[in-house]
Amino acid sequence: MKAALLLPVLVFGCGELDPDVGERLAERCLDEDSDPAADVSFERDLLPLFEATPGCRCHLSTSPEPVGVSLTGLDMATRESLLRGGSISRSDIVVPGSPCRSILYLKTGGNPPFGSRMPFDGPPLLSSSQRQMIADWIAEGAPP
Repeated sequence: MKAALLLPVLVFGCGELDPDVGERLAERCLDEDSDPAADVSFERDLLPLFEATPGCRCHLSTSPEPVGVSLTGLDMATRESLLRGGSISRSDIVVPGSPCRSILYLKTGGNPPFGSRMPFDGPPLLSSSQRQMIADWIAEGAPP
């Protein structure tokens, strides 16, 4: 008899058992370009972002202190070296066409699949528009 009384609460989500889905839906990853009319370029858009963001510079072999390159082998100074990946994650740093499977994009979000959120020394962290630019570049196939 008690189970029958609880069933509507569990099935219909009434009361204290409601799932908290608001924020999770906001962080949902989609493998699509948010603005197909606007192209994103590694050289024009991403590299300047990496160079201007203190926490990203550690993964640039061109910076004075490339600690991230030394520790992980991930060099984001060129498109080719970024696509090559690091010593830990080689083929999944950037999966062209799929930001949702690309570590570069996933590590900048609030719940990275492993390790720390990047940039490591943030805040400041990447803004939602900067993260979207990275996702769009990957969704477009990671062009030069």
